[in-house]
Amino acid sequence: MFQRCLAILLMSLILTANFTRLFVYAGFEVNQKYIAEKLCENRNRPWLHCNGRCYLIKKIKQAEEKERSTERQIQKSLYQTALYIPITHITFQSTLLQVIPIIDFPVESQQVYQTLLQPPQVA
Repeated sequence: MFQRCLAILLMSLILTANFTRLFVYAGFEVNQKYIAEKLCENRNRPWLHCNGRCYLIKKIKQAEEKERSTERQIQKSLYQTALYIPITHITFQSTLLQVIPIIDFPVESQQVYQTLLQPPQVA
């Protein structure tokens, strides 16, 4: 039962983080009359027919900026944890390289060049 409630809570938190614009718009629609009368920047200029949309735009920009800043913080913390690799003990094994003898084949270089660099035979 506890795990089910916890799962529902976590899913709802994830959804609220993704739908912040929707919640801002819903709050605006519910309180549009109050916002137009009290909070609107253009309430003294009724000929603009703003009706609180300036307040809505401002709140949406604030929500987007808050979302971007939290994303930056999350990316920053993920980047920092990805770079931290605890190194407890490093050992180097020193092994000698095996010397491989070079075998010389008796090949005349002139002979190789003459056979490789011949022009094609025309039939």
